[in-house]
This record gives sequence, structure tokens and C-alpha cells, in this order.
Amino acid sequence: MMSLNIFLGMIGPWQIVLVVVVLLLLFGGKKIPELMRGLGSGIKEFKDASKEDEHSAESSSNTKE
Repeated sequence: MMSLNIFLGMIGPWQIVLVVVVLLLLFGGKKIPELMRGLGSGIKEFKDASKEDEHSAESSSNTKE
């Protein structure tokens, strides 16, 4: 978490504006919502998989005891 705070501290508002402008130029306004939807579903799947892995690790450690 500390590295994320350091990384976000290095990004200024102008860099964010630049990234948004580049995304708009590359993909256009109609494609951006679809890309964000895909990104959101990917993040959700990653979180679900990590929770499943954590749960299976806890249950396997409980059976070893």
C-alpha cells in the first residue's frame, strides 16, 4: 500500500489530463465506456479469485491442524 501512495503522489493533475486526452485520441469517446466496463469486470474477477484463493488457503490450514 505504501508503494501505491508513493506512486500516486508522483502523478500530478496535468499528467492525468494528458492520459485522458491520449485515451480519447486513441479510442474515441464511444469506445471509452466499453474499455472501462471491461477494466472493471477484470478487476472484479481478480478480487473474486483472490478471495477464493484466500478462503481455500484458510480452509486447508484449518484441516492441517
